[in-house]
Amino acid sequence: MWTLFIAIAFIILSVAPALAVEVLIVQSGNGAAYAEAIRGFREVFGGATQTILLSDYADVDLVRIVKEEQPRLVLAVGDPALSRAKKVRQVPVISLMALGQGLPRPAAGNIHGVSVAPAPVRYMQLFSGMGAKKVGVVYDPSRTGNYLKRALAAADNAGIKLVAREVKDPRTVVATIDQFKGVVDAVWMVPDTTAVTTASLEAYFGFSARNKVPVIAFSELYLPKGAAASIDVDRVDMGRQAGELATSLLKGGAPAPGMLLDPRKLAVNSNTNIAQKLGLKIPELIFPLK
Repeated sequence: MWTLFIAIAFIILSVAPALAVEVLIVQSGNGAAYAEAIRGFREVFGGATQTILLSDYADVDLVRIVKEEQPRLVLAVGDPALSRAKKVRQVPVISLMALGQGLPRPAAGNIHGVSVAPAPVRYMQLFSGMGAKKVGVVYDPSRTGNYLKRALAAADNAGIKLVAREVKDPRTVVATIDQFKGVVDAVWMVPDTTAVTTASLEAYFGFSARNKVPVIAFSELYLPKGAAASIDVDRVDMGRQAGELATSLLKGGAPAPGMLLDPRKLAVNSNTNIAQKLGLKIPELIFPLK
């Protein structure tokens, strides 16, 4: 009997390390978008995970949880999750489906991620294919300032004039869009929660209809509302990228501090009715392009 007890104890002790949590998944809430991204992550990463759904709790002390559970890495899915994960310093953090990863304030060295927006150069390729030479964009420097810096450089390389207008209050967006009249031949909507709100959508698409200027969006959800085209990311593949990054980090990889990957799997979608009304031909681009 005693020999049997020792054998069982040995088996339990031998198995226990394999069951330790390698990745703590902090999920902001339920929803198809988050589910797709996490599915992609799990397609690539086969280690032990534990999930915390923030929407199930009034408050979560993530720093304490990380100290107690001792995961080797935190995957923060969505902006609320990333906001809490920014306080974690003990282990690497990977952000996914979070706009806040691209804020102008430099991220902590242990925070990496996959951007929610395609690389600006992809939009420049679309604008060039449309024949757009001057493109208007409204943005909040405190939210998408870094992204716009990259966009200005990409536009310059593509021979496109990017007419960028700063806003810091959603209430000023309507008047700012009107400044593009007679100046631009396309308007670019970027994923900026100050520049693009439910209240300002009518201003974008009303401007487009009145001035026969196409609006290019960051999601196909805006096509039925009046956008001429969009570049959409594959959320499942974004999850795969996060899984690949997690695997590399846990194997001792050393990425640049605060590394932010661009989504690699993209698709151009268009509203053919809007495009025809504007006499616009949307190029059929297949990414990645050089």
